[in-house]
Amino acid sequence: MSQDPSVDEVAAALQLSIGMFLRRLRQVQAEGGLTWPEASVLKRLAQGGPTTVTALAKAEQISVQSVGATLGGLEARGLLERRPDPGDGRRAILSSTEAGRKALGDKNDARTELLATALSARFNTAELRQLMAAAPLIERLGQSI
Repeated sequence: MSQDPSVDEVAAALQLSIGMFLRRLRQVQAEGGLTWPEASVLKRLAQGGPTTVTALAKAEQISVQSVGATLGGLEARGLLERRPDPGDGRRAILSSTEAGRKALGDKNDARTELLATALSARFNTAELRQLMAAAPLIERLGQSI
């Protein structure tokens, strides 16, 4: 008779498998694609709306200097725009452009296509059902951390 896994065993198995999954997924780039930090910044701007460099760095949990290089590259490619803060001329307000939102969508589409290809090639219907049932649990786990 098999014994139920301990919480520590489940945590270790998930950390290993989800970690490998995310590393592989992060390697996927759409044509002329975004790096992981660029995609993260654009996603945050698309979901949270315009913000300052300082607030963005804090949300991304990195220094203002670190986010600066990412922002410069996005701005140079027309994926991000910087406008003066009407309330404080010393600050800038950052927002994604239409081109930035399209680039983010392209990256997401490339990842989805990669996943769909792998799923259709290597997983049977019963396994697809199991993965579908596990998806909300994994999402809930992520929200709990």
